[in-house]
Amino acid sequence: MPTARLRYQVTETPQVAHALDLAAKQWPGVPRSKLLLRLVKAGCDSLDVEQHAEADAHRVAVTAGSGRDPDAFGPNYVSELRQDWPT
Repeated sequence: MPTARLRYQVTETPQVAHALDLAAKQWPGVPRSKLLLRLVKAGCDSLDVEQHAEADAHRVAVTAGSGRDPDAFGPNYVSELRQDWPT
């Protein structure tokens, strides 16, 4: 079918076959070509959750340390630091 979208050819390597076999157990009766699409969506969903969890953990860590040592940097710290920078 004609399309302007990119197409990908996937060879059923042992790893791909294993993934498809697992997917077939999860979604019985679905053709292997459709299982590929479901696997891509499942992988994307998993990565999305993982990346959001990492961002949330980073945010919590930064917030937990925020303001913990107010005397760590003096009032002129940034301007003094910039004095060493080339112009």
